[in-house]
Amino acid sequence: MLRSIFSFFTGSGTRRDAGTQNLTPTSGRMTTKSVNDDTALQISSAFACARRTAETMASLPIQFFSIKRDASGKILDKQLNTSHPLYRLLRWKPNRYQTRSEFFETLYYQLTFRGNAYSLIERDSTGQIISLLPLMTSQVETVLNPDGSIVHKYTANARTYIYTSENIWHLKLFGNGIIGLSPLDQARNSLGISLGAEESVNRIANSGFKQGGVLQIDKVLSPDQRKKLKENFNDITNGKEEALRVLEAGMKFTPTSMLPKDVQLLESRKFQLEDICRFFDVPPVLIHDMSSSTVWGSGITEIVRGWYKLGLAPYREKIKDSIQTQLLKIEEREVIEPDFDIDELLRGSEKERYEGYSVAIRSGVMTPNECRSQEGLPPDKAGNKLFIDQQLIHLENGGRQNETKPLAS
Repeated sequence: MLRSIFSFFTGSGTRRDAGTQNLTPTSGRMTTKSVNDDTALQISSAFACARRTAETMASLPIQFFSIKRDASGKILDKQLNTSHPLYRLLRWKPNRYQTRSEFFETLYYQLTFRGNAYSLIERDSTGQIISLLPLMTSQVETVLNPDGSIVHKYTANARTYIYTSENIWHLKLFGNGIIGLSPLDQARNSLGISLGAEESVNRIANSGFKQGGVLQIDKVLSPDQRKKLKENFNDITNGKEEALRVLEAGMKFTPTSMLPKDVQLLESRKFQLEDICRFFDVPPVLIHDMSSSTVWGSGITEIVRGWYKLGLAPYREKIKDSIQTQLLKIEEREVIEPDFDIDELLRGSEKERYEGYSVAIRSGVMTPNECRSQEGLPPDKAGNKLFIDQQLIHLENGGRQNETKPLAS
């Protein structure tokens, strides 16, 4: 049975160690460029995608709810719980080095770029979590042991530390269920092409956008003559100053390199931007690519909503499930539910919000103070009651309002 489990979790594209199954993915590299976190982040589109996802998700306030259920599991009551120790840890300072937003930015950056995010769990004598310290994914190897247990090998300062799964909070993207696929590894070819294009642009710019070529002459030159001629006319291709050169004795200059417009360099860079956005699942317009869209205004609201539903909502669900199963105690999983407040992210215009509040108040769904709270306004003395539009009557009472009451005898 364990062999079949190993074969499922350790297919092609993973490194294998004798006796254990090292599940750290390897990439089938086809690019000749060295692509890692540092070089990839030099590409503006990759940097913007990672930053946009990490900062957006880190900006969502975390919430904890206390849940009451009936015998069938149906929720009877749901109230905010701000006294839970884990909520206070994640809400303010998860470790001694980072604030909440800095911690989650690190976590989501690792998850977005590497497909896995690891945090070292520190507990007190009662088993309560008192610190979560993020580990760099590039320094962690996940290993499946022959007995089915999972350990994580963390390498730092020329030393390797081995942690059991109970001591590591592991977030992962989709993959084989044990580790997530790394977008950075999968996008190496596309990122390598972008790096090559950047190098070409820099090289051409440094040469003053001059073309390389061959200087032809109709006689055989000695080595000294060839060297001197090359020095005298070197600025034709490499000089930064524009100079007028006269070619004598049947000399002819033939370009051997191509200008950016000839190799469609701008079109290629635009395609690579869109390709990188596909790998990191961010709409190009959200990283300020306005080449094919002019939707800043009302249209951007719909794009953000669509990005949340298809791109960010899975992140939200993954971390909610992970907190509930890996960080909460077993007996708390049915009565405590973590979540993230997305109201600010999906917040509409002032007109849309006020129209929605009006409908909610008139239909008895929200109190005026609940609506005022969402706008950051102080509560009103009479705003804690639910209201309903007086014109609404039950269907079975329709038409009875005009009936004449019988006279008393």
